[in-house]
Amino acid sequence: MTVLQPQKTALITGAASGVGFATAKICRSRGMHLALLDIDATNLEKARNALGAMDPGLKTETYVMDVGDRGKWVEVAKQIHSTFHGVDLVVLNAGKGYKPQSSPYEGRVKPWADVDYWKKTFDTNVFGPLNGIEAVIPLLLSSTSPKSIVITGSKQGITNPPGGGNPAYNASKAAIKSLTEHLAHDLRSDPATAHISVHLLVPGWTWTGFMGNVGPTDEREVKKMAGAWLPSQVAEELVKGLEKGSFYIICPDDDVDAALDQARMQWASDDLIEGRPALSRWEADWRGRAEEVIQADAARRRT
Repeated sequence: MTVLQPQKTALITGAASGVGFATAKICRSRGMHLALLDIDATNLEKARNALGAMDPGLKTETYVMDVGDRGKWVEVAKQIHSTFHGVDLVVLNAGKGYKPQSSPYEGRVKPWADVDYWKKTFDTNVFGPLNGIEAVIPLLLSSTSPKSIVITGSKQGITNPPGGGNPAYNASKAAIKSLTEHLAHDLRSDPATAHISVHLLVPGWTWTGFMGNVGPTDEREVKKMAGAWLPSQVAEELVKGLEKGSFYIICPDDDVDAALDQARMQWASDDLIEGRPALSRWEADWRGRAEEVIQADAARRRT
């Protein structure tokens, strides 16, 4: 049974824009109360006003916080418990993509010389969800009715593309994949928590705040790049995955369909099995062969 039901409560991080705000809109359209968390106070207030106007009879509470702040999570969880007496859906969606500071080495920026860049990335993208899990699981134990936790990952945490100077982001999302898999296994294996389902949301190319789409925008006014999905499309895919009970909710976009995603993931996994060079898909000696095999595999999966 889906948790998207009237009078249920959704807790969403990164709720002031992008996929978080789009998910909150769907939850509100289903008659749910909302606990909205974001570090951006101005846009969080705008989100509250927009979502509250959809149904003034439902609760819409906001909490300005940095998800990397463990102490703040404890404080906010107490406030949410006092207001809502438990939650039904938790969407841990907040994330950041930092860039390393310039550190010339052979004429290029080397992220390995900027440890602080790694720490900032992991504080938000890994310890943010971990802090949230620790704080909110007690709120999911208020009853044994179905509950759900959704954690937002990334395809970059699966296929691990090089380039762009951002290996910390890839590594953080690879960690998210691993911890979410373990969380799902552990919760379903314990009778006391078996009513809590866990899901890994993996968006495709999405027009979010990472690309300037900041704040609770009206998507009818958004001019996105061709090929990218709107946040609402990802949120709709999330809902489909929840209703099907899927753990891996991997979203396509207008450039990459599910078959191509699967073929790329298959190639990445086979690097280990076949003993190929790491990230062989981008290696000069392998690039042509990789593309040929991936395209053929994708075509086969479409038939």
